[in-house]
Amino acid sequence: MTPFLKRLSAILPTDRLLCEPQHLSAYESDGLTAYHARPIAIVMPETADEVIAIVRACHAEKVPFVARGSGTSLSGGSLPVADGVVIALNRLNRILSLDPAQRIAVVEPGVINVAVTAAAAPHGLHYAPDPSSQIICTIGGNVAFNSGGAHCLKYGMTSNHVLGLKAVLATGEVVEFGSTSREQIGPDWTGLFTGNEGLFGIALEITVQLLPKAECFHTVLAGYKTLEQAGDAVSAIVASGLLPGAIEIMDALALEAATAAVHADYPPGCEAVLIVELEGPREVVAADRVRLDQIIAASSPVEARPARNATERVAIWKGRKSAFSAVGRLSPDFIVQDGVVPRRRLGEALRRIGEMTREAGLRCANVFHAGDGNLHPLILYNGKNAGELERAEALAGRILKMCVEMGGSITGEHGVGVEKRDYLPDMFNPDEIDCLQRIRAAFDPLMIANPGKMFPGGNAPALTSHGLHPLEKAGLISRE
Repeated sequence: MTPFLKRLSAILPTDRLLCEPQHLSAYESDGLTAYHARPIAIVMPETADEVIAIVRACHAEKVPFVARGSGTSLSGGSLPVADGVVIALNRLNRILSLDPAQRIAVVEPGVINVAVTAAAAPHGLHYAPDPSSQIICTIGGNVAFNSGGAHCLKYGMTSNHVLGLKAVLATGEVVEFGSTSREQIGPDWTGLFTGNEGLFGIALEITVQLLPKAECFHTVLAGYKTLEQAGDAVSAIVASGLLPGAIEIMDALALEAATAAVHADYPPGCEAVLIVELEGPREVVAADRVRLDQIIAASSPVEARPARNATERVAIWKGRKSAFSAVGRLSPDFIVQDGVVPRRRLGEALRRIGEMTREAGLRCANVFHAGDGNLHPLILYNGKNAGELERAEALAGRILKMCVEMGGSITGEHGVGVEKRDYLPDMFNPDEIDCLQRIRAAFDPLMIANPGKMFPGGNAPALTSHGLHPLEKAGLISRE
């Protein structure tokens, strides 16, 4: 056992310090299985103090670490580092407090997303961000990648619902950002930390806001002959001034997968379906429903089906939320891409994705948050066939470049991770990337927190403090 592992063994019992090959192999990849690396150890802390001690040990020994929750990252964000350790946070899964009067909850990073809503439900409250993986993904991972979900059009991303947090930075320093209130003075450190992709440190306690459950829902599933028609319908809905809770699109290949997986029922003969959900006070939903029905009717759908009851609504969403995993029934391997285009160009973007897919000789299932233009093309390939992975990655890159050309982004909610780091220069110029790296170095001068992620070619050289606080050295704060 190396001196570093002996140091870790003084922090954790042997059953929570895993070094055997059969244990390490289970953590070699996250949701992006095309990439893999074997760490030197897996550590499984059960308390915040243990996490702090582990991070301080890593900092002292200059050993890289990667924090991991459920490993659902689709960009390689929780991919291990070959000479580092994985800090598995699943056992920090306690809801520390829930205050229905203030509508807040304080949770540990390993708490499953949907568990927050389950705990808040008896009080008539819920936690709004709802990623497709919400039955397994953790709040800590949601914070790291600023996750969204089907209802982000109306409610926003994770960053819109995190009020404060306690974290251990990569230096071992414990910090507290934000509070229990939205009314705050000074820099928004909470907002800066949310979405950092694990490059700053590890969130230990997260204060989230809870919202009242909607009084009423109206969910419509509409089928279209083409994807472009469905995209144009989204533009019409948004242009009308309506603000649905969610607007989602699935194409024919995704429909095929969802039907096979959960026996979802969709209108026959459609190349795409649109799911629109209104929610809110009963009177408001009743008025908006009339306008929505008129817009959908004018968009020439093959068929429009309003959910007649809660059971039908759940069935509609079950098909949508199962789409990512269901595609596994159609192909042994697939890449889930994540880019954003302006909503007014959705139809054009979908048409171009179809053209690029045919040129690549591959299949692509489209499932995405249409309300905010967040595309999720699922590129199908067989990794056992020579060259198919490379063709799939090339197609994914073309889609990302298209998003940037249209005035969009290379990521909406999955993060950059390792998958998209080479496309960062397509979106930011060298000065902007340098600024991002300086911010990262302010929190992690040794570059040991989740190294190799986000930035092209890995990480920039570490900045030395020369007696100054790292934030001062990076030009982010001043003592004057």
